[in-house]
Amino acid sequence: MTPEFDLDLIPQLLKSQHPISFMLIFIGTGIWDEMDISLRGLEAAKNADEVYAEFYTSKPATNAKKLSKLLGKEVRVLERSDLEENSIEIVKKAREIDIAILIPGDPMIATTHAAIRVQAKQNGVETKIIHSSSIISAVCGITGLHNYRFGKSATISYPYGVISSFPAETVKINQKINAHTLLFLDLHPEPMKIDEAISILEKSDRELLNLFAVGIARAGSEGCVVKCDRLKNLKKFEFGPPMHVLVILAPKIHITEFEYLKEFANAPSELEAIVE
Repeated sequence: MTPEFDLDLIPQLLKSQHPISFMLIFIGTGIWDEMDISLRGLEAAKNADEVYAEFYTSKPATNAKKLSKLLGKEVRVLERSDLEENSIEIVKKAREIDIAILIPGDPMIATTHAAIRVQAKQNGVETKIIHSSSIISAVCGITGLHNYRFGKSATISYPYGVISSFPAETVKINQKINAHTLLFLDLHPEPMKIDEAISILEKSDRELLNLFAVGIARAGSEGCVVKCDRLKNLKKFEFGPPMHVLVILAPKIHITEFEYLKEFANAPSELEAIVE
C-alpha cells in the first residue's frame, strides 16, 4: 500500500533544497498616471511583499492612495532621504523579502535609482527592472522630432541667488551641432511652468528668445497640449497646469519634422524657413 504524501509539505521541501532569493524590483509607472503601468509591472507589484512609491524625481497625476487601490495592497511613499542617505535600509529589507519600488516614467532615467541598484548589487541583493514610458522617448511621438537629432539635455532650475548658465550653454552647444535640446523643468518647491522657464533662460541670454521651440504640457494625458513657436511667443502662450517640458529646436529641421509640427503643434508658417 502506497503511503499518502502531504502536498502541503512541497513548498517546505523546495525551500530547503533551493533557498529563495529575494530581490529589489524597480517598476516604471509611465509618464502620466497609475494606468500607464505595464501588465508586467502590475503583476510584479501585486506579488511583491512590500511596495513603495516615490514622487520626488517626478510629479505624476497619481498618488499612493490610487496606486494602493489599483494593486489591492498598501503602497508606502518614499521621501528623498529614503532614496539617498538612507537607501541602504531598503536594500537590507530586500535581503529578506521582495521589495517593489514604483517609479514615475522609466526606472533608471534618474541617477538616484541607478545608484540604489548599484548599492543593491554590492550588497548581494538581486534586482529587476520593469521598464515603462518616459518623456525622453514620448517627446518624439508628441513632437515628431527625430530621436537621433537630440543632443545633450539639461534642467532649468529655480534660481536661488545666482541663475545657472548651464541650460543656456547646453542649448548653444547643441545649436552648434544642429541638434534639438530637451529641457526638463524644476519640480521643487513646485513644478515649474514653461513661461517661468523661458524667463530664466532669457536672463541667461536674451538672444535665445528668437529660437524656435516646442512646449509640452501634461504629456501622456488626454489633455496634452503641444505648441511650437519662437520662445518669446511661447512665453505668452497658456499651457495650463504642469507637468511641463520644453524642447529647443535645432537651427535646421527635416521636412518631416516641420510637417508634423505644423499638423500637431500648430507651428507658425515661418518655421518652414529653417527646413533643410
